[in-house]
Amino acid sequence: MKKSQSSFSGKLQFHPAGPPVKQKNLARRSREFLTADEVKLLIATAKAQGRYGIRDSLLILMTYRHALRVGEVVDLKWDQVDMDNAKLYVNRLKNGDSSVHYLEGDELRALRKLKRDSTTSAFVFCSERKGPLTTSSVHKLVARTGKLAGMEFPIHPHMLRHAKGYQLASKGVDTRAIQAYFGHKNIQHTVVYTKLDPSRFKGFGKDL
Repeated sequence: MKKSQSSFSGKLQFHPAGPPVKQKNLARRSREFLTADEVKLLIATAKAQGRYGIRDSLLILMTYRHALRVGEVVDLKWDQVDMDNAKLYVNRLKNGDSSVHYLEGDELRALRKLKRDSTTSAFVFCSERKGPLTTSSVHKLVARTGKLAGMEFPIHPHMLRHAKGYQLASKGVDTRAIQAYFGHKNIQHTVVYTKLDPSRFKGFGKDL
């Protein structure tokens, strides 16, 4: 009796009539975070782009500085911003722990300028029609800014949140403090930042 031959080769087959297969992250970029210098470049690039320069550069700055998810960015409202006391109420999604962060001077100055242009909206980051930006529009904004800045790999908003985590870990900030700042319920979600902190290996290569 002739044995039947299997058509399965161990690799996923592409069907030309089906939807395109999404590449794995490593196929598109070698890391899922940005350095502080890359974030600065993004902010400067966004600020130089046309009529929405203040809005877009501030969005990138606050997403990074306060480790915001894209859903938290688009849902950010003016009643969460206390400019008199330089504080921001961060309303965490995904059942995270909300908290209050300090606002720095550059944020306050940009927020005041933005407020003058969006007095009719409850949302901080608005579209031309004064409604909140969508998550899709923020993804496009960040990706477009990355291209304009000359990034060698495609970027997305969550890389800004990760950038803050690695920046805090590299400064030696306590893991529990980073957990609280990010609103993580589970500290295992925070430990990923300390795992890539190179400072713990400082001096390891000085044997030769």
